[in-house]
Amino acid sequence: MILGSPVPKKRARIEIIPLIDIMFFLLASFMMVSLSQTHMKGIRVNLPAAIAPPPSPVKDYVSIKVREGNVVTFDNQVLTDDQVLPRLYELHRANPEIKVSLSADLMAMHGDVIAVLDKVRSAGITKVGYQIRAAGAQGAQGAQPPGAPPPITKVGYQIRAAGVQGAQGAQPPGAPPPPPAPKP
Repeated sequence: MILGSPVPKKRARIEIIPLIDIMFFLLASFMMVSLSQTHMKGIRVNLPAAIAPPPSPVKDYVSIKVREGNVVTFDNQVLTDDQVLPRLYELHRANPEIKVSLSADLMAMHGDVIAVLDKVRSAGITKVGYQIRAAGAQGAQGAQPPGAPPPITKVGYQIRAAGVQGAQGAQPPGAPPPPPAPKP
């Protein structure tokens, strides 16, 4: 007959957490030792210093502004109407890829701007940009161009007994109420 021991039998167990800690320590140690054994060797080279290219005498951009009374300015230099086309030809001859930025004052006539644009095109300049600003940004606050509709000052909701109506169903002040909706 086989008798069992009164002491319970335990199985051997390997703890994994301390093993992981030891492995990370060994990995870090080997990395530090290998990095300290590497010697960086190189050749000293005297590189030339960078020199900025001289500024180009050829203009690649010109700003044309048409003011009230057909006053035309090239980069804030006022020109008469008969000087505009020769100046454009001169700029195009100096640089065929010149860019023109065309803008106008609020009170400049539309026909004057189109006349300057025609001169730009007849000089052979094809790269034209337009500077456009909101009408209220240039004048005084609240100023509007002539003939503009009045601004919308208030968009709100009207509360009625039947419910809330949004901006689509809102009635102007003093307007008669809309007819009631038919019941199904």
